[in-house]
Amino acid sequence: MTTRDDATASSPPNDCGRCTLHETLGAPAAIERREFVRAAGLALASLGLLGASAGTLRAMAPRVGRPERAAPGDRADERRYAIPAADGVAIDKDNSVIVARADGKVFAFALACPHQNTALRWNGDDHEFQCPKHKSHYRADGSFIEGRATRNMDRLVVRRDGAALVVDVDNLIQEDEHPEAWSRAFIAV
Repeated sequence: MTTRDDATASSPPNDCGRCTLHETLGAPAAIERREFVRAAGLALASLGLLGASAGTLRAMAPRVGRPERAAPGDRADERRYAIPAADGVAIDKDNSVIVARADGKVFAFALACPHQNTALRWNGDDHEFQCPKHKSHYRADGSFIEGRATRNMDRLVVRRDGAALVVDVDNLIQEDEHPEAWSRAFIAV
């Protein structure tokens, strides 16, 4: 009768004679990898059938907005952002600014919901902003749709400087108090 030690001793140095470690790491892992690749392929094929391209999916998801370096002459309360090349949303949590491009216009909004100052979220599937606290909804241009809020999102004063959107983070425009200024607070692209 051959014992496990005898089989191991007569095997080549790199072959342990199917020890428990090799049995554990053998076929089940290969099956899991195959299943993963199969599932990933099916998911991509499903997205293709639904007509969702990678570009469409990127446009739906909000980006993290980072301000650019200040230019000479910028005030301390101004932040610069690249003008978005396509419709979408960038959120700069550090400065509480949302930059949104929609229908040929670029807007800058305060991150806080005008109802109770809860941070707003972008829902790419519905192309609207939503307040997670009281379920207010806003269009991409900041106009109020429904919910507990009683007014549109607060816009920030913006200006164009070459390829940059310059946002005055301390100059908030509330639509109910300054409707004309609110309606002009964007740049055309």
